[in-house]
Order: sequence, then structure tokens, then C-alpha cells
Amino acid sequence: MSKKVKSIVITGNGTNCEMEMAHACHLAGSDIVDIVHISELLHGEKSLDDYHFLNLPGGFLDGDDLGAAKAAANRLLHAPIKGGKENLYEQFARFIRQGKLILGVCNGFQLLVKLGMLPGFDDDYRNQTVTLTYNDSGRFEDRWVYLRVNQDSPSIFTKNVKGIYLPVRHGEGKFITRDEAVLEKLHRDNLVVVQYSHAEYKDVATGYPANPNGSVDGIAGICDGTGRIFGLMPHPEAYLHFTNHPRWTREKLPEEGMGLAIFKNAVNFIKAQIQ
Repeated sequence: MSKKVKSIVITGNGTNCEMEMAHACHLAGSDIVDIVHISELLHGEKSLDDYHFLNLPGGFLDGDDLGAAKAAANRLLHAPIKGGKENLYEQFARFIRQGKLILGVCNGFQLLVKLGMLPGFDDDYRNQTVTLTYNDSGRFEDRWVYLRVNQDSPSIFTKNVKGIYLPVRHGEGKFITRDEAVLEKLHRDNLVVVQYSHAEYKDVATGYPANPNGSVDGIAGICDGTGRIFGLMPHPEAYLHFTNHPRWTREKLPEEGMGLAIFKNAVNFIKAQIQ
């Protein structure tokens, strides 16, 4: 593979944030950014093998008809690539084994947990142990939230990021675990990367509205043990420039939006690996 950083953003079947995610990769310094329809992967016209950074954007995969991203997870697990040599999940698994990066935002995060790729305990990327379900409010939540970043997390995406302010836009964002043992292991292994917090990124928010969905322990995003797979409900690609901020006309803000740091960390990590 060339030494140019190559990013792929998967679209189709209801995603709607692919343009913003691709723009974030461009701004972060990715040399090549391709928006690829899922059908192109299933027909063998494109392959994950040709990329370093896989982006799974937000939206409403398959209309969330079986629950957020559940139908898409089944498609990836079972639908064969044209020619029948392998299914798409096997390309995903190879992508992980090769030490590449995956970022799932909102619906993309829902997809990663329902595939079992997050939290991926003990390199098991197929068995689901956590999920994202209906918000406690019983309605779609569209608001900006404060996120406290776990400084001990292995996530490469949040390096040198202490707190971040981002929007959420979801109806099924409540993070829960299969049982208490899974929750304990997430905390023990520092796989909880970001948690909803109150202003100034201090105390974890367990109540509404600072915690917009009722997630256990305010969990907004997790990673796997390598730190190379990261999923979160808030949208970093929605805050790339100060004019994206809801108070940009009333506050003096840095030109660069907070969400861009997530993508810059990813691209810089890849550059260091491929030089």
C-alpha cells in the first residue's frame, strides 16, 4: 500500500453524515478520502484492504426497522461479497488484524456494538456484550453535550483531548451492558473513552438533560483494547469550524472546531505507522 493516508467513508442504506465525515478526514490531512457505497464493497468493486482508516457515519441504517443498525450488522455478518469467496465481515476482521483504524459515530457506533467489534474483549470482535437502546426520554434528542475524556484510555483518537463539546442527534443512544461484569471490565480496562458530563468537563452526568439518553455511568463512547477502534454517539464531524458552534455569534472561539482533533489524531497515527 502507498504511503499516502487513505480513508474510506461507507455510505448507503440510510446514512446521512458521510459528507461531513469525509470533510473531517480531508481537513485532518488524509491524502485520499473515498465515500464508498456499501453495494460497491459487496460487489467487490472496492475493498477495505486498500485503506488505512475506516469511517462509519451516522444516519438511519435500513430505517432502524429492526433496531438501530441491527439489519446492517446482519448484512455485514452474512452477506457474501460477489464471487462468494468471503463475506464483508471477514474484510472488517482482516482490517482489524492489520492494525488499522475504525471510527464509528452515532449509527456507526451502533453498528460496531451490534457486530460485537466493540468493546472487543480479549480480541473477540464478533460477540455482542453491550448495546445502544431507546433514550429514557422516549424521544429523539438533538442537543449539544459536554464530554469528559478518560486520560487513561488507550484510544489513539482522544490523545491530548481532555474535554470536548459536541452535538448528539439520536433516538437510540442509551448505552447499556449485558451484565454488571461487562460494565466492570469496561471500567477496569479503561475502555470507557468519553462520558457525558456537566459544564467544564467535571462530574459525570447521570441525569437528564446533560446525559441525553440515560446511558449507564454516562457512557458516550468506548474503544477496544488496542485503542484503534472507537465508537461514540456524539458527532465530532459536526464541529469542525467555529461557525458550527451554537453560540458562535456570541462567543469568541478558536477557528478549529473541537471535533477535528479526533480525526487529526487518527491521521497522524497512520502517518507515523506507514512512514
